[in-house]
Amino acid sequence: MFCGSCMQDNTLARALRMAGDDAVLVPTYTPIRVDEENVSNDQVFLGGVNVYLDSTVPGWKRLPGWMTHWLDRPRLISWITKFGASTDASKLGPLTLDMLRGNHGPQQRAIREFVDYLCNDLKPDLIIFSNALLSGVLTELRPRYAGKILCLLQGDDIFLEELSADWKQPVLQQMQNNCQAFDGFLTHSRYYQDFMIDYLKLTAEKFRQIPLTIDSTTIPSQTRSASPDSDRFRIGYFARICPQKGVQNLLSAAADVLPSLPNAEIVIAGFLPEQHRPWFEQLLHKATAIFPGRIHWLGSPAERSEKFQILRDFDVLCVPTDYHEPKGLYVLEAAVAGIPSIVPSHGAFPELIAALGHGSTYDVASRDGLVQAIITAASQEKSATTTLPDRVESGFGISTTGKLIATILRSLN
Repeated sequence: MFCGSCMQDNTLARALRMAGDDAVLVPTYTPIRVDEENVSNDQVFLGGVNVYLDSTVPGWKRLPGWMTHWLDRPRLISWITKFGASTDASKLGPLTLDMLRGNHGPQQRAIREFVDYLCNDLKPDLIIFSNALLSGVLTELRPRYAGKILCLLQGDDIFLEELSADWKQPVLQQMQNNCQAFDGFLTHSRYYQDFMIDYLKLTAEKFRQIPLTIDSTTIPSQTRSASPDSDRFRIGYFARICPQKGVQNLLSAAADVLPSLPNAEIVIAGFLPEQHRPWFEQLLHKATAIFPGRIHWLGSPAERSEKFQILRDFDVLCVPTDYHEPKGLYVLEAAVAGIPSIVPSHGAFPELIAALGHGSTYDVASRDGLVQAIITAASQEKSATTTLPDRVESGFGISTTGKLIATILRSLN
């Protein structure tokens, strides 16, 4: 799938390079997949296949490198992970704890090789981990690296909260202990900073906020699909299809929205993980049976141009998450296309909507909050969103954020 955190990491590296810094993006577990220029290294460290086998196959970690390193080839990892690889946290408690134990766990050889590369070959002035789930590496890295090590927190809790009851507390405790060794933390929202200070038992002094970054220069020129009905109102969902992102909330709201808005349609797009396919297909079947021809499922587009064409064909983006988002990158992507968003009044959303000056939030505690927000949006002038792309560029554009983030990083180094 296209992972929002991987995409943001890749854009961040590009922004720092544009600002004049030599930023190197090193993939771990699997190669990254992005819909813009991929600037990550070709070599994958902590290869996901070997990491898994280290934890599950007795004696695997003691095999000589020539017998195992071939499994770390990026093309091979990408091919293998097409066949049912899972990031279902409920099944990954033991593996997660092993990784967080660092050189005290079964992945010690892979971690040592990764740290050898960082300290002996790359020799960076500053290291930024893209999540705290990698913090087990610190057990080997911290004694060998004299520079500052930061961690960009951008959704670690959504994984931890899905761990089974037997593993959640041990994993969280190990992560909290590991995080004491970081020199500082970065977040994309004030909300997530405050949340993670409490969640990981950290102090506010170690945190800095950096803006989300988007490259609007690579987005195709604006064109909207021709519609035989100029009065059509399209409510779009474009995010991962899973309970946390709230597609079920939009389909539930359809029961009140579509009868109230005879010209409205609901369009759903995004990556559908296999573990959620039966759940979603059942929801979709029930909704389309009640409203035939008015609810459309488009799947996951393979190209950036197709994604933005889908977004531009919306009149409003609605991602009614249950999860309190730390970023909300899809709100920016819609805004680049001139499309405002309707999102819950929690997580990073209020900050994003305030910064953009368009869109709306609704109170999730209100029984009809989402329904009323959609009906209100349908009555507003579409021309009011013409300034959205300019607001994104001035506040979140890659040429602006790179310089700002580089300044913040230098202040921490």
